[in-house]
Amino acid sequence: MSPLIRLLASFIALMMAMGIGRFALTPQLPHLLSEGQIDLTAAGLIAAANYLGYLVGAVDAMFSRRPEQVRRRLLGGLWLCVLLTLASFWANGFWSHLLLRFGTGVASAWVLVMITALSQPLAAAAGRPRLGALVFAGPGLGIFLTGLLALGSNLLGQTSATLWLVYAGVALVMLLVILPFLPQPAATVTAAPAATSSGNQGIGRLGVIYALYGLGYIIPATFLSQMASAQFHGQWMADLFWPCFGLAAATGVLLVSLRRHNPNATRHWLMATLWLQAIGVFACLLGSGPGLALGVVLCGTPFLACMQLVMQRSRELAPHATQRNAGWLTACFAAGQLSGPLLAALSSHFSGGLQPALVIAGSGLLIAGGLLLSPLSAGRGLCANDGAPTAQR
Repeated sequence: MSPLIRLLASFIALMMAMGIGRFALTPQLPHLLSEGQIDLTAAGLIAAANYLGYLVGAVDAMFSRRPEQVRRRLLGGLWLCVLLTLASFWANGFWSHLLLRFGTGVASAWVLVMITALSQPLAAAAGRPRLGALVFAGPGLGIFLTGLLALGSNLLGQTSATLWLVYAGVALVMLLVILPFLPQPAATVTAAPAATSSGNQGIGRLGVIYALYGLGYIIPATFLSQMASAQFHGQWMADLFWPCFGLAAATGVLLVSLRRHNPNATRHWLMATLWLQAIGVFACLLGSGPGLALGVVLCGTPFLACMQLVMQRSRELAPHATQRNAGWLTACFAAGQLSGPLLAALSSHFSGGLQPALVIAGSGLLIAGGLLLSPLSAGRGLCANDGAPTAQR
């Protein structure tokens, strides 16, 4: 089967698992709050449960070595995204949403790690690395789709329950279309070079950077729709911010995929995306329509591009440990994400708003960019000598 078809299936898999399974909570928050199911503090805790599940799924994915384990988690994650989104139709109140979001967090992490590990070597082997990079635009178009569906639901006066049902139906159609075309795992053991402390240091520092990125971006990414709803008093214009965020994210991936591929350029691009997002987070502090619009552009455009650049830098540092390091970095990212909603809940509880949390988030992104001022050491990755096979096509 053509690698192009398998890469397209990978793109749609991330579009569904991340855009719907993972990020559908963001456009739903204004509905859940207005319906009285939860308050802002509870919303932060539900989001934290989602990211705790993401952390659990990423850690589990790190140790999925055999082809059947990889395939089981990929297919299981995709089906769980559909079924748990459907189950959200009947959810009402804090605990039911918390448990369901935890489950979708686990599922979406499985899909992201496995698709990353399968699609990137497939693209490299086919001589199409740019197409492999464009797979990471999938979540952006998924966010764009969920945002448009939320806008239509709001214009038609539908409830959050109806929107969950719509999301589940769309996710099911997407899954059924791509099932025959997903990349197939095949175990190939590659002899890894000897361990070096410089390689470990490079991957370790990259993990810290990715954790700070997770903390920095997640507060606007989770609460952007709610901030816009508060600014526009629930009017339909507020629902434009989330699809625009997704469209900006997909555009950012496209722009970064056109860059020259060399290790030093990757580092500079990554530093730029982190600092642009920091400016966008601080723009959200303005609380006005223009401030939130600037936040959409400056947080949204580098959002998925940063993820793509981190994974690219990981492969430059450790070409023999694609899956394991993808799992390790995703776990670091998830740990940072988990801190974000907890910070938002504390901020809401003690200050009545998200301003303190946004200040800390923006500062974390500034620090993450600063850690890239000196080059990450090239060499072997954290896990390259563990003897685990790399999932490849």
